[in-house]
This record gives sequence, C-alpha cells and structure tokens, in this order.
Amino acid sequence: MKITDITVQARNPDRVNVSVDGKYRFSLDILQVTELSLKIGREYSEEELVQLEDESQFGKLYAQALNYTLMRPHSAREIRDYLWRKTRVAKYKARDGQVKERQGVSQANADRVFGRLVDRGYINDEAFATYWRDNRQLAKGISSRKLIAELRSKGVEQSIIDTVMQNSPRGEKDEIQKVLAKKRHKYDDEKKLITYLMRQGFSYDVIREALNDDD
Repeated sequence: MKITDITVQARNPDRVNVSVDGKYRFSLDILQVTELSLKIGREYSEEELVQLEDESQFGKLYAQALNYTLMRPHSAREIRDYLWRKTRVAKYKARDGQVKERQGVSQANADRVFGRLVDRGYINDEAFATYWRDNRQLAKGISSRKLIAELRSKGVEQSIIDTVMQNSPRGEKDEIQKVLAKKRHKYDDEKKLITYLMRQGFSYDVIREALNDDD
C-alpha cells in the first residue's frame, strides 16, 4: 500500500490528511509528518499503517491536552482526569439525528501524552498551587484552611502545599480584612458574622482580633 497524497486540512493548517492508494486513511500533525518521514510514494504494510493511525490519535490527543493546559494552569490530577475522560466511549448526535458512539483513545496514548506534557514542563504542581493561591487571594479573601482544602481536592501533595503556603505574601490577617470589607455590612448581628467567618475557615482568635481592630 502506498501513500498517494498528503494535503493540508482546510480547517486546521497544522494538520494534514494522508491518503493511501487514493483514499483518505488518517490525519497527522505537520510536525509528525517530518518525525515519521512520511512521503508521497512511500509504501507501507497494513501493520505499519495501523501504527501510523495510532500516531494520528496520539497527535490529536496531545494537541487537545496542550490546549487544555494552556487555558490556565492545572494540577497533575486534573490533567490525568481530563485524559481519562478521553478514553471513555462518547455519545454524539450525527447529522442524520441518530445518537452514535465514538470510541475513546487508548490508555497507552493517554499515558504517553501525560508524559510528554510533564517532560515539556506543562505539568508542574508547585507552579499550579502558586497560581491557585495567588488567584484565589486576588479574587477574594480566603482562609489558609479553605485554600489548603482546595489544593488537596486538586490532588496536590501536602509537601507542595506546605511550601506554597509558607511562601505566601499574604497572611490570615490580610485575608480576613478583605472578607470583612466585602461582607461585614451584610451582618447586623456580630455572632452571625463570626459564624460566617468560621465557616470560611478562619479561626476564632483571628476573627476576634480582626473585629477588635475594626472597632
């Protein structure tokens, strides 16, 4: 079987369509064409073409995962979960209105994509945890207890959380003052305000000190 055509996709100039014996067989990232030494006129066995189809799947998945990681920093667990979802069978509505199923990617390719993202520095839990800390503190006041719980839920290791929290430029006093500036006018009853602040993860001592400073 012979590669008879390699054409750039109209909708995605970063990918090409590969035809075998005059018929479309699979698509590849442009860089993959060079990496795999693909050329028009080169002959392949069916086994080799199946391997190239697997490379096609890997290239598509890597591009999708890279786009996901570049939207905002993600923890390693979030990216693993994203890739895991890609291995599941997905239902979709075809043009004829019929609900059909699309097979997921192989677990081997999901693992391979994760490894490449790690190697290229796109997965870094310390960088993610720092981003998450700064973003949450910038958006609104947040207690250390609540912030730590959020990072744990993202799968960040405790040692990384400890390092990131120790290096935080803001402390509990800074954060509770930000919360008070936004929420205090909503509470006529100080006891209810204290209860709210405690639910946000602030300790009673920090709350009491902040309220006394405002008096």
